[in-house]
Amino acid sequence: MRHCICAWTFVLAFANPLVSQDRDARNELVQESSADQRMYDEVVQRGLRFLLDSGQDIEDGSFSKQLGPAVTALSATALMKHGLSPEHPRVAKALAYLMQFRRDDGGFYAENSVLQNYETSIAVLCLAEANADGRYNEVIQQAANFLRRLQWDEGEGHERSSPFFGGAGYGNSKRPDLSNTSYWIEAMIAAGEDMNSTAMQNAMLFNARCQNLVGPDNLANFAQLSTEEDRGGFIYSPVGEGESKASTSETGGLRSYGSMTYAGLKSFLYAGVDRGDIRVQAAVDWIRRHYDVTRNPGMDQQGVYYYYHVFAKALHVLGEDEFTDAQGAAHRWRHDLLRELHKRQQADGSWINSADRWYESDPNLVTSYVLLALVYCKP
Repeated sequence: MRHCICAWTFVLAFANPLVSQDRDARNELVQESSADQRMYDEVVQRGLRFLLDSGQDIEDGSFSKQLGPAVTALSATALMKHGLSPEHPRVAKALAYLMQFRRDDGGFYAENSVLQNYETSIAVLCLAEANADGRYNEVIQQAANFLRRLQWDEGEGHERSSPFFGGAGYGNSKRPDLSNTSYWIEAMIAAGEDMNSTAMQNAMLFNARCQNLVGPDNLANFAQLSTEEDRGGFIYSPVGEGESKASTSETGGLRSYGSMTYAGLKSFLYAGVDRGDIRVQAAVDWIRRHYDVTRNPGMDQQGVYYYYHVFAKALHVLGEDEFTDAQGAAHRWRHDLLRELHKRQQADGSWINSADRWYESDPNLVTSYVLLALVYCKP
């Protein structure tokens, strides 16, 4: 009797159109995932091949040295993130080139550079990736101490109420901004900074003050003037009247935009701020209203590859494989981003931005951004 019941269950299941549709949907998803895996492998290998064959200066190991050491650090990190060992001859050469920029104060930066925080933070992320055996422990800690001195605090003449407080700029005495502070936060965490340290909590305060969200620590005029459209997103800097690369809104507030909003969300999550925190929820709500892989929301193609970099990191740490937008549509964001990056890849395996801002006309920089984003997009 039991065999008959099982047989009838089997027959009814296949006769049920809903079961059949569900099976077809699963099969389609499996096929799509397999296609994504092939696409991922092809896109990554072509990108890596571009960096190794065309991007690197074979003589000194650098990548785009005219832009200082940061692009070399980003490129070497991308190579290691995709499986190349620090001992690989080309990676080792890039690391040796980067070490030439180590300074007596612990920082990594070019001579007379005004980008000391940016260059040192990216160097720390690179060296942390190469540090499985602890060879760079001392170097990383000295660099972290240097970065700690660059953070604006009471010692720099800015009390807690100052919009400078807790942030980091391009270098010493440079007014702070969210992009540099997000790199600073990521580098300090990579160097082992306690998420509950005073320095990290101060950085979270600055991060919150870059958000279009009124709160106990953010009474800035731009936040109070923000529109419903901009609420929860992030701007570039709260210093002075505030600054947004996406200009002003019709109410006189500052427009939120994609790259800074993902950078701000990433910083909150990396530093251990709870997902239930109102600031995190407001940022996620802004992203739900502006989900897009074809452009940097608010900036169109300007800075779109930096945007892809922080987009992937933020959504990865958010932990949602499917991201539901404000209209209720579910997006498999890894799939969406992979397809867009595949479409944008050049014949030589590189990526480049024709909207030349923030050095995104440099293929080494942009290809490194993409490869670092793709780390989080593996099917």
